[in-house]
Amino acid sequence: MRQRGSHIRMRKDTVLGEHSITIPPHREVATGTLNDILNQVGLWNNVPKEQLIATIRGL
Repeated sequence: MRQRGSHIRMRKDTVLGEHSITIPPHREVATGTLNDILNQVGLWNNVPKEQLIATIRGL
């Protein structure tokens, strides 16, 4: 994870290669941006978006 300017960049290495995502560090994130982030993370980790949401809500 690194921050440059006003965005946070996260990286994960898997057997399929390196995956990285840029996240804006705002208190509120636009619905479309959040949806894209959850979709990408779900694909990389083979986890449905709904399961990610349930996990986040359980925190």
